[in-house]
Amino acid sequence: YELKQLLVGLPYSISIMLMISFHEFGHYFAAKYHKVKATLPFYIPFPPIPYFINFGTMGAVIKTKSPVKTKKAMFDIGVAGPIAGFIFCIAILIYGFLNLPGEEYILTIHPDYFNPEYGKDSIALVFGDSILFSTLKWIFVNQGQFFPPMSEIYHYPYVCVGWFGLFITSMNLIPVGQLDGGHISYSLFGKENHYKISVIAFSFLFIFGIVGLIDTILEFNYGIGWAGWLFWALVLFFVIKLKHPPIADTQELDKRRRYVGYFSLFILVISFSPTPIMFNLPA
Repeated sequence: YELKQLLVGLPYSISIMLMISFHEFGHYFAAKYHKVKATLPFYIPFPPIPYFINFGTMGAVIKTKSPVKTKKAMFDIGVAGPIAGFIFCIAILIYGFLNLPGEEYILTIHPDYFNPEYGKDSIALVFGDSILFSTLKWIFVNQGQFFPPMSEIYHYPYVCVGWFGLFITSMNLIPVGQLDGGHISYSLFGKENHYKISVIAFSFLFIFGIVGLIDTILEFNYGIGWAGWLFWALVLFFVIKLKHPPIADTQELDKRRRYVGYFSLFILVISFSPTPIMFNLPA
């Protein structure tokens, strides 16, 4: 390893750690506000594994050490992380879109990039689009300006971190069990409605996962679904569980919090990609 290579990786490393920190400290400070004891974030590294999708981290977690007794506290702690992370994602994406290097940058990585034969005999890792990602790109990238295809995004640290942040935010906002979205859904809609929503969300993930798995195995290359959603659905069902632990407090959320809750569901819709990761096989 060379020091020069370490310096090249700093924009990505610092950006992704900031994105994770914004999310986790959103939870942390909300917990402190409600006098719920919580640890500082535990950051989970992910070492490079050849031929494996790797963003260098498995995120971070905080652990509450005292019970969350009210819906208001549960809601605030659950929603603060995704919204804080979401704000950072928008900021880093806008910065990345406004500071895209020209075509010469991709040529330093792939000198034969503009060769018609480039990539025909290799497997391409392609990141899926989302409503928000494509909208911000449309607003902040000048028409006619070179923009890399989604199979090359990982060479652009700020855009890659922004994309990854939206992906993680949408995963956390899925209204299932004790995910952030589950806390929000439970606080907003109550125990019974939360469980119904949880089952529906799980079913969608399961279907997207099965369709993506079939598409991958049979090599249809339709780009529908993602096998990873099947894995995530099984984790939700067997580990995290679909039901949310009950809270004795039955007081409804105030109007301001309900609006914030609806906004968080909107964030889920515009950040979610049914097919976040695809592999384009050689023709």
